[in-house]
Amino acid sequence: MKRAVRGLIAHEMRAPGSLVRWVAGRRHGVREGDHAAPYTGPQTAMMYGLLFVAVVETVALAVLIPWPLVHGIVLVLDAYAVLMVLALHAGCVTRPHVVGADGSLRIRYGALFDLRVAGATIAAVRVERRYPDGGLIRFDPADDGILDLVVGSQTTVRVELTAPVTFVRPLGRRGRARVIRFHADEPEALVRAFARARGHLPWRGDRTPAPPLP
Repeated sequence: MKRAVRGLIAHEMRAPGSLVRWVAGRRHGVREGDHAAPYTGPQTAMMYGLLFVAVVETVALAVLIPWPLVHGIVLVLDAYAVLMVLALHAGCVTRPHVVGADGSLRIRYGALFDLRVAGATIAAVRVERRYPDGGLIRFDPADDGILDLVVGSQTTVRVELTAPVTFVRPLGRRGRARVIRFHADEPEALVRAFARARGHLPWRGDRTPAPPLP
């Protein structure tokens, strides 16, 4: 419980920074030579839909609630909800997945999930479109150690590792995964970035070398 509370507090503290980066057009953790891979495409419409509903609710309650104190409390709560939805989306926009120039991989979902995978532990990578059920993170230790990081009910990239890596869920629970499936808006570009950084990296998890870049 304490770990979960700490995780939520840390997320709340990062929210203003995400909004500032979004307004400034800056990205977090992307260095020169890295490839940034956005993943917000499937959820953008939903996020703006939530914002619209929150704004409409705020206006409606401002008209319907006659008591000033209650109206003030509800207004603060609604404004906070709008801010948090904006901050969640801003965190996803400003914290993309990152393919390092050294062939490493950083898989993220805003400020809620951040997994660094060293290039030496990556055995194979490929484009693989799947539509798993469940929420943001789907993991079953008995299912060959497969971690799904789902955005908009889909994943588009599969990464196979030579050894399990430890990941931390948004509320602090830990797990160990040997296969990671996640969403990138342009999965082919992400895989090509791996091929550039690691010329020997398999393209489809076999011994076929990566195709030449155009």
